[in-house]
Amino acid sequence: MKKALLCPFAWLVSVVLQAQTLNVAVGNVTYQFPAEQVGEMTYANGTTITIMGKVFAINDITKVYVDGTTVKDNTVIVTYSGTSAAVSVAGNVAKFIVPTMSGAHVTMAQGNTDDVDGNEITYVLTGTSEDGEFALTGLYKCTVQLDGVTLTNPAGAAIDINNKKRIQLSVKTDTENTLVDGTNGSQKACLYSKGQLQLQGGGTLNVYGKTAHAIKSGDYISIKNLKLNIRSSVSDGLNCNGYFLMKSGTVNISGTGDDGIQCDIDGTASTGETTDHESEDSGNVYIEGGTLGISATAAATKGIKAAGDIRISGGDVYIITSGGGIYDSDEKDAKGCSGLKSDGNMTLSGGSVTLENTGAGGKCIKADGLLTVSGDAVVTATNTGSKYRYNSSYTASAKAVKAGVRTQTGGSGRNATYSYTGGLAVTGGTLIASATSHEAIESKSTIAISGGMVYASSTDDAINSASDFTITGGYVMGNSSGNDGLDANGNCYIKGGTVFAVASREPEVGIDANTEAGYKLYVTGGTIVSVSGLERGSSLTQSCYQASSYSKGNWYGLYKDNALVLAFKIPSNSNMGTPLVVSTSGSTALKSGITVSGGTEIWSGFGCTGASVSGGSTVNLSSYTGGGGWW
Repeated sequence: MKKALLCPFAWLVSVVLQAQTLNVAVGNVTYQFPAEQVGEMTYANGTTITIMGKVFAINDITKVYVDGTTVKDNTVIVTYSGTSAAVSVAGNVAKFIVPTMSGAHVTMAQGNTDDVDGNEITYVLTGTSEDGEFALTGLYKCTVQLDGVTLTNPAGAAIDINNKKRIQLSVKTDTENTLVDGTNGSQKACLYSKGQLQLQGGGTLNVYGKTAHAIKSGDYISIKNLKLNIRSSVSDGLNCNGYFLMKSGTVNISGTGDDGIQCDIDGTASTGETTDHESEDSGNVYIEGGTLGISATAAATKGIKAAGDIRISGGDVYIITSGGGIYDSDEKDAKGCSGLKSDGNMTLSGGSVTLENTGAGGKCIKADGLLTVSGDAVVTATNTGSKYRYNSSYTASAKAVKAGVRTQTGGSGRNATYSYTGGLAVTGGTLIASATSHEAIESKSTIAISGGMVYASSTDDAINSASDFTITGGYVMGNSSGNDGLDANGNCYIKGGTVFAVASREPEVGIDANTEAGYKLYVTGGTIVSVSGLERGSSLTQSCYQASSYSKGNWYGLYKDNALVLAFKIPSNSNMGTPLVVSTSGSTALKSGITVSGGTEIWSGFGCTGASVSGGSTVNLSSYTGGGGWW
């Protein structure tokens, strides 16, 4: 073998400069050295040859030839074909790569590439194998490019990267790629990266996780441009630590046995958001753009679950949850699904967020901290689920939006004392919430609305706060067919904005405060319409007026100082109370039976601003001091 190769090598030394590429094959691995890079080739004792720093044992070489192949520096190509694979290694990184192969199971051990102009290695995967994998070890950054690969590993992960550095997984433009792992394995995911995982590219990636997660990173995951389809997973669709960031692209997640996306804190304490996310370990989820669709059907599943905050500032998010409730024996509590669930704060400041829940005890949104809707966000949360009962002691209610935490600190019953954290703040954007069984919007702490448009409809309280409820701006409508329109278990302050509250008959009222515990409704400003009156004992420093009757389904015009400030339509709920109370900060007048044209629709068709109105008749109003009555 030695003699057979030594002569060809001696000949190649003289001719390689005239050729394009020197190929040295060791089994199914071919090392490709461009002629202009080769330089001297060093022999040692007739047993080894060194080419561009790569040392070959002569006995290991199976073939040497020269051809016109064009070699791309810093590139390793893995071509799968059935139960075998072939590997091509660019000469300039040959000394940094140690490939091992068993059939189509390929493992790369990567060394330091700092000497190669600081450039990282790109591993290109292509072809098809029903029994193969790509595994990588090392301590340095690299790129794994999927170039039309279909890879199934019946015994483990399809791609297993045990490298704690940043890995770019690039899906080549206009290619379709599929990864499938094996069932009942020990792998953490079909696609696993021990380090940071950046998913990008202009192609399509389909992933099936048949043992655990579909995709998991031991650090953060970021997504840009590509189309990612999580077709199924026994556990989470995407699972990561540190943070999750989606900048653009399209992600579809379905068929998960647990959460769609779960992001945890890796250490014992959160770093919070850091500049450029450098060394961040926050458990935060950031959605900045793109299209994200999640269909989660498992019991008590979460569409997106963050150990820290959730921040959506752009893109289109659509999440459907339909799984039933469960009893958590560790926490001794009943739980349902959540479309968005954050252990910290949740900020929805841009884009479109559409959430639907049909599962028992589920929530469309559940934020343990402060939920803020702002900017130009459009949030629609629809819950048609019912209450989940584990037994008479453990239940979970189905609500569209739930924010904040109330913690009992002492006493019991009516003498109990509480502390409050988080809550709901709306400063802009649009929030539309509906629930068929329980509150549409509930804060276990405070609610503060200073801008934007809020519409909530429910058979229970439309909007409920466990503590104070303050409106200083924006457009707010609570439409309840079975309870209060707006309900505060602390004080309720209306200082500005435009408020439309609809309630059922006594003892319910349009706008309620917890007078039983010594709290009050304070009206000091704003434009107000309330079907079924206001809480008795209210402090009304702005004059309020009442009409003893109204017509369901009719349009009304509310005027301040002879100028139209609001056109509104009375709902046709079956059990509505009286009186109809109106108030503005000036001279108040009301017309019924108007015709509305133009303007901007609000409250899902129950209101309009900037409209032109015609016709109608003036409604007789009398002074109102609080308290409802029968209709």
